[in-house]
Amino acid sequence: MEGWQRAFVLHGRPYSETSLMLDLFTEGQGRVRILAKGARGRRSNLKGCLQPFTPLLVRWSGRGEVKTLRSAEPVSMALPLSGSILYSGLYVNELVSRVLEQETNYSSLFFDYLNCLQNLAAASHSPEQALRQFELALLQHLGYGVDFLHCAGSGEEVSDTMTYRYREEKGFIASLVVDHYSFTGRDLKALASREFPDMATLQAAKRFTRMALKPYLGGKPLKSRELFRQFVLKKPLPPAESTAD
Repeated sequence: MEGWQRAFVLHGRPYSETSLMLDLFTEGQGRVRILAKGARGRRSNLKGCLQPFTPLLVRWSGRGEVKTLRSAEPVSMALPLSGSILYSGLYVNELVSRVLEQETNYSSLFFDYLNCLQNLAAASHSPEQALRQFELALLQHLGYGVDFLHCAGSGEEVSDTMTYRYREEKGFIASLVVDHYSFTGRDLKALASREFPDMATLQAAKRFTRMALKPYLGGKPLKSRELFRQFVLKKPLPPAESTAD
């Protein structure tokens, strides 16, 4: 590959005594697997920068599934994610790693990802708004299409107080049934705008994105959720805090 690309480390693991195997999310080629030779060595100047949430400029070479890192430079300091917000960032990284095909251009999603990390870093206590917005952007880039603003049965615009039941591959259909698959028209308008003014719309958005992402994630549980549960057990969160995903 010629030239530099903006990138973030999604995940890294030791490879041999001195090297790292990295999954990167890059601006131009999406998710790329890269071997960083010698990056764990005592004299390596890459030790501090090849970490999640650090904006990077990178160059690599190679034509196989695993590329070889040639250069990497931090653009700035790592985005300051800590406490429960850190686990939200790990959740976002795991989503990207799990659902995006390797070496497929998602340049617009890259900026949605960057915006999500910046919003998480600025979040005073709750990551929910940033997470729901990113999940909906991710679904859109995956080609998942659903009309939030019209009843799939009648074609009429949704009404704030009416209840609509979600049917996979069909959309939202007016229904008197109220269950896990039911959403008010107000909920659906919030999903369409990706703006959630209160806890009710945030909770509805979380229900929807979990249902919509499930086929992409399969049956394998998310490690970030388990890590967050362990964090909560070790250090109980105050009532204002919310779940990592």
